[in-house]
Amino acid sequence: MRRNKKKKRSHIDESWLLPYSDLLTLLVALFIVLFAMSDVDATKYKELAGIFRNEFSAGGGNGILEQNIDPISPIPPEKQQEEEKEEELESETEEERNSAVELQQLEGLQEEVNHYITTNSLTNNLSTELTDEGLLVTIVNEVFFDPGSADVKEDGAVIAREVSNLLVTEPPHQIVISGHADDVPQNNEKYGSNWELSVTRSLNFMRLVLENKNLDPTLFSAKGYGEYKPIVPNTSAENRAKNRRVEVLILPNYEINTGE
Repeated sequence: MRRNKKKKRSHIDESWLLPYSDLLTLLVALFIVLFAMSDVDATKYKELAGIFRNEFSAGGGNGILEQNIDPISPIPPEKQQEEEKEEELESETEEERNSAVELQQLEGLQEEVNHYITTNSLTNNLSTELTDEGLLVTIVNEVFFDPGSADVKEDGAVIAREVSNLLVTEPPHQIVISGHADDVPQNNEKYGSNWELSVTRSLNFMRLVLENKNLDPTLFSAKGYGEYKPIVPNTSAENRAKNRRVEVLILPNYEINTGE
């Protein structure tokens, strides 16, 4: 008789499943912690946690999210409003600081220009005014131009070049040069109106100023207002002389408040 040989069943070692399952659990826990650390909505997190809890509890075991832990504590509205107010105050404080520094710089520049005016006995021809728009330097046209002409006089060219040195600031400022005329009509070969005359005067003045290589031409602009922005009524020869002028406006880099 043939002996029945007993077949040996091979036994598979399944001990690796335990560390494998632990590893998976740790990975899932890691992802949940990373997720909880991110800035997410607490309601959405709870919904997602419920999905994980159901999935991991389906096999009868305890879900890894069974503990009622809320990793995200919503900021109370009152505290959030306080933080927003603090941020606004910090921002306002920085703006006020920049504004104060800017105002101080323009005041110092005004003192320099006034000193130049006094030293050179130009009080009848040049003046300064500091407003919220910036530092305005006004130059009466008689110093630079003959009536009806936009050609800069020799003395005016000297003053323009000296004024250009005062316009070199750190940091630099944008500068607007404006030409103004009286109400005497212009209708000749060169200028068909006071618009053209005033614009040409501002351009010629600006060209002289920009001979100073320390100034950035991209920060300059020229305008002409004709007779339409008088500072006094054009009712006398003296008033018309005041209205014929060139203005140099040095714009602030930050908003300033001079109290005017």
